[in-house]
Amino acid sequence: MGTEILAPLMFAGALALIFSGYPVAFALGGTALLFAGIGVETGMLSWALLQALPSRIFGIMSNFILLAVPFFIFMGTMLEKSKLAEDLLKTIGQLFGAVRGGLAIAVVFVGALLAAATGVVGASVVAMGLISMPVMLRYGYSGELASGVITASGTLGQIIPPSIVLIVLADQLGISVGDLFIGALVPGVALASLYAAYAGGVALFWPEQAPALPEETRDIAPLHLLRRVALVMLPPLILIVLVLGSIFQGIATPTEAGALGAVGAILLAVANGRLSLSALRETMDETMRLTSMVMFLLVGSTAFSLVFRGLGGDFWIEDLLTNLPGGVIGFLIIANLSIFLLGFFIDFFEIAFIIIPLLKAPAAELLPPEFGGTASAALVWFGVMVGMNLQTSFLTPPFGFALFYLRGVAPDEVSTMQIYRGAVPFIAIQVVGLLLMMLYPEMVTWAL
Repeated sequence: MGTEILAPLMFAGALALIFSGYPVAFALGGTALLFAGIGVETGMLSWALLQALPSRIFGIMSNFILLAVPFFIFMGTMLEKSKLAEDLLKTIGQLFGAVRGGLAIAVVFVGALLAAATGVVGASVVAMGLISMPVMLRYGYSGELASGVITASGTLGQIIPPSIVLIVLADQLGISVGDLFIGALVPGVALASLYAAYAGGVALFWPEQAPALPEETRDIAPLHLLRRVALVMLPPLILIVLVLGSIFQGIATPTEAGALGAVGAILLAVANGRLSLSALRETMDETMRLTSMVMFLLVGSTAFSLVFRGLGGDFWIEDLLTNLPGGVIGFLIIANLSIFLLGFFIDFFEIAFIIIPLLKAPAAELLPPEFGGTASAALVWFGVMVGMNLQTSFLTPPFGFALFYLRGVAPDEVSTMQIYRGAVPFIAIQVVGLLLMMLYPEMVTWAL
């Protein structure tokens, strides 16, 4: 039995276990041990190969960049659990309340902010569904528009910095987190702006679907409204700007900036009288749960990649992808389709730890100079493309994760078909965004 058989079998076996519902970290680790045994029996591997595993796991545990993951999770979760995100939505809703579609625009803004802070699609969509869906329906918004805005805004955490998604992508692609943050900034803000523009367009042409808030709900003195804006909106925005600015300017590493964000979120909760023992406990529990999931996935994927490379799987994947018909275009089509389809069934972190390392070498070889003058710039472009592609996957019926999350918290009066129909225009916006990125890669590489 040759390498050309074992490597594909190992890859297919891992995917089969994952799709069967078995925990991904254990599916990867178990597949690694099984095929390590087969490799030893066939004389293709030595058990000495696995002696490298402890040092690799130690390398993960001592990776300073990955320390940013729990900090950013804590920051976003604290903003949610202390109800500061809910305050933001109410304040922006009052600010734009006189405008038709103003509440939808507020949802896009707050959803983007919360999604960027948490970087986890499920948490963002559930939080925004619980906070904003009842309010939008109460004031006459259509179920389709409310669903579409919430699910689309919740997926923005894939590419709007600061985001743990971008941190993990940068680690797996071997590029600077700061470069990836800068590269993702323009596409992320552009997508959020297109979402808001679409909501405004719906309000303009179909005003019954996005009415202005009733006058009694926005009957607030201008001075009082200005005070609310200053106290509720500005502090979280200043915190985000400080976190991002310290990374962009090279003043702090992503980990140090994440620690600043976590402490800042606590101080904001204290300043607003929202720091309760319950909120702190829930925030720490959620941070521990998500961070543990990421770490276990990393350990499992490390064992998998070690044995997979020992069987020559990295050369198999690289040869397969670099010799595709169509060259760069063929590679991008296959890579996008693979990530898009896998996004229906497995979470981003699983894709990042299994698929992205296999695509890294072909991307670095094929993408320059069309998508960046250097391999590093091309990989930054590729990382942003992956994030945007996964957003599209998470929104697409019938399997999109974001749609399932919203279905779980949406009121009974909103049907599943309404949720599906609401997502369709935003999927079209995502596709337009992907095409623009391919036509104008400078959107990502402008500062590199």
